[in-house]
Amino acid sequence: MSTKDRLVVILTALNLEYEAVCERLSDLTVHRHAAGTRFEVGRLGRGGCRVALALVGKGNHPAAVLAERAMAEFSPAAVLFVGVAGGLWPNIRLGDVVVASKVYAYHGGTSENDGLKARPKAWEIPHEADQIAHHVARSGRWRDGLTAEPHPATVHFGAIAAGEVVQDSAVSEQARWIRQHYNDALAIEMEAAGVAQAGHLNRALPVVVVRGISDHADGTKTSTDGHNWQPRAARHAAAFAAALAQELVKNPPTPTTSDTDSDRSAPVRVTNRNVANGNARVGIQAGQIQGGVVIGADADRPPNLAASLGELRRDLKQAHRDGGLDNDTYEAAEAELDTAAECVREGVAGSRSRLLLALRRLRGLVGEVAELAARLAGIIAAVKALQ
Repeated sequence: MSTKDRLVVILTALNLEYEAVCERLSDLTVHRHAAGTRFEVGRLGRGGCRVALALVGKGNHPAAVLAERAMAEFSPAAVLFVGVAGGLWPNIRLGDVVVASKVYAYHGGTSENDGLKARPKAWEIPHEADQIAHHVARSGRWRDGLTAEPHPATVHFGAIAAGEVVQDSAVSEQARWIRQHYNDALAIEMEAAGVAQAGHLNRALPVVVVRGISDHADGTKTSTDGHNWQPRAARHAAAFAAALAQELVKNPPTPTTSDTDSDRSAPVRVTNRNVANGNARVGIQAGQIQGGVVIGADADRPPNLAASLGELRRDLKQAHRDGGLDNDTYEAAEAELDTAAECVREGVAGSRSRLLLALRRLRGLVGEVAELAARLAGIIAAVKALQ
């Protein structure tokens, strides 16, 4: 696939953030997800990489759901969350850009007799994506086209704290909580934890959070909003994200062995030499076996996809009965499985792309059930291996 054909998903929470990204896109077309989510797909500038843009709204929960939906729908090279945030350190000026080297979900905790104890979750940016982001920041070319200001926007790399409330105080209980438990956080906002979690569940798909600083989370938000810092900060974040997206598709991060998506792995064929003396006979000799194994003359036969889907449907029903899948997820998974079965009946040769898309969507729905995810990985690998 050429660089121009690779796609990056960009998500925003606010309309003004969406508009800041949209200004950098051309040839926009509407792509409607089956569940109603509207994406606009276009190119950065003229002839740049493809981008699928969506508005997710405020909060980590909708951000996680729609990020997962976008990942399953587009199989992107990367996902960027772009918008504004409150700065937590005095050296972070209004209009500066913060790239999350780490994301904290700071609302986790346990309430005990002697007070509230922090139980945070944290996700780090993938190393190669982090290296590419630093390269873009050093080049400074991402600022091209921005309105000249007395103090050009600076890019900072550091932790971002993501919660469920807007912080606009330097002395509130929450502000003290952040300083006590997350004092390395450079900025605070409301969506990064959800997107980071979705990326983690999609086998370390590169997720980068890019935030322009529009206030200082210290009670002055009304004043800074009145001076139009939100749209200015959003434009700065969009400018950096656009430059980063181009670099990510030209130099896509390479998954490590542990992060590699199992459906991309080629089948491993191992030949054992068996020796027996006298009346001894050797049946099966094997070392460590992972996944489906076929031994003997049937090893080169095409996989029975219909049977594999039938076994998957059985396991899916069992997971639902055991409480591993809620009703809505189970129904959505059944619908994707029906589509996959229909493709197999029609013939894989003519419906391979549609079959793979259904299987990937199904994997996105059941990814937290390890047995189902493993079985799906094997089926996807088998479909990809078919000529």
